[in-house]
Amino acid sequence: MRLLLLGWCVGATTTLAGQGPVGGVGTVAQTGVAFDAYYFGSGVAFEHVVEWTIPVSLSHRLGPELTIDLSSAYAHASAATTSGPLEISGATDTDVRATWAAVSGHMVVSLAGTLPTGKREVPVSSVPLLSALATELFRFTTPSFGGSSGVTGGVATAFKLGERWAAGIGGSYRWRAAYTPVAGSGDLEPGAEVRVRLGVEGPLAAGGRGYFRLATMYAGTGGDTLDGGLRSVSGARVLLYSNFNLPAGRSTLSFYAYDRYRFPTHGYDSTVVQVPRGNVLALGGRLEQPLSPVLNLIPNLEFRYEVAAPDGGSVALLGWLIRPGVDLRYRAGAALTILVQAQAAFGRLATTGGSPSSVSLVGPRALVLLEWAR
Repeated sequence: MRLLLLGWCVGATTTLAGQGPVGGVGTVAQTGVAFDAYYFGSGVAFEHVVEWTIPVSLSHRLGPELTIDLSSAYAHASAATTSGPLEISGATDTDVRATWAAVSGHMVVSLAGTLPTGKREVPVSSVPLLSALATELFRFTTPSFGGSSGVTGGVATAFKLGERWAAGIGGSYRWRAAYTPVAGSGDLEPGAEVRVRLGVEGPLAAGGRGYFRLATMYAGTGGDTLDGGLRSVSGARVLLYSNFNLPAGRSTLSFYAYDRYRFPTHGYDSTVVQVPRGNVLALGGRLEQPLSPVLNLIPNLEFRYEVAAPDGGSVALLGWLIRPGVDLRYRAGAALTILVQAQAAFGRLATTGGSPSSVSLVGPRALVLLEWAR
C-alpha cells in the first residue's frame, strides 16, 4: 500500500499493469500506437486535429532499491483550419528517471533528467496547432513536441495511520535550461517549479470492502524570461485527486475525481503575458470485468470540463465533453500483456465571440499498447 502512495508523492510513472518491476532485478518495456482526433462544427478556426503517437518506455530494476525509467515517443499531428492545413512531426523529449528506495517502504528519492531529443524550436506557423494539442480539455497523448533540457529532484516518505491506513508526503524541484521555442523569438528561460504532494489511502471497511485514495498537489512556478526580461507568469496550481475501488463480485468498480485549479496572478503590467486563472474538472468510472483468466473487459466513462477567466474577470466555460469507452487487457503469455483501448468523446467547445457561442466536437481515440515484463 505504501509503495503506491510513495509513487504518487514522488511523481513516479506507472505501467500498463499499474506497477514497475517488483522483487529483485526486473524489466518492463512498453510500446504501441495511439490515435487521437477531434472534429469540430463550423464556427471555429479548426475543422479537425489528428495526432498519431508511438510511445516507448523502459523500466529496469537494478536491485531491491534502485529503478531506472526511460520514456520517449514519436508523434505526427495535423490539422485542417480555415487558413489552410497545419502539420508537425518528430520525436519528443526523452525523460530518464532514477528512483532509489532509501528506506524500503518508507522513503524514496528520485532524480530525473529531460534530454532535448525533441524539437528545439518550431516555426511560427506551427504555434496554433501546438496550442490546440496542449489544451487540457482534449488531453492529447502528445501535448508537446519538445522543449528544453532539465533536471528534477524529489523525495517522498510514507508512514502508517493506525492499523490499515497510510499517509505520504513528498516534494520536488524542477529546473529547465534556456531554449528558443519559436524560430526567431529569442532565448526563453523557463521558471523553476516547486511541487509538494500529500496523500492518504486505506480500506474503508474490514475485509477489503472498498479502498479509498485521496491526494493533493501544490505547484508553484517562477516567471519565464525572454532575452533577460520577464515574459510570462502563471499562478500557483492546486490539484486534488481521489479514487475509490469497490469489489463487485468477480469485478472491480472504480470511481475517480480530478480537479486542477490555477490561481490568478497579481502585480504585473500588460507587457507580461499572464496565464489566466482556470479550472479543469474530470469525473469518471470504470468496471474491470474478468472474462477469462487471461482476458479482462473494462468499460469506462469520463466527464471533463474546463473553465478560465482570460480577461481577469469571471470564469467562462471553455468546453466540456463526455467520453465513453472500453478497454481489453489480454495476457498473451507469461511476459506479454496487450491493451486495446477504444473511446469516443462528444461535447461542446466555446467560440471566441459571435454566433454561435459554442460548436459541437467529436473525438475518437484508440490505443494498442504492448507490455513485456520479466
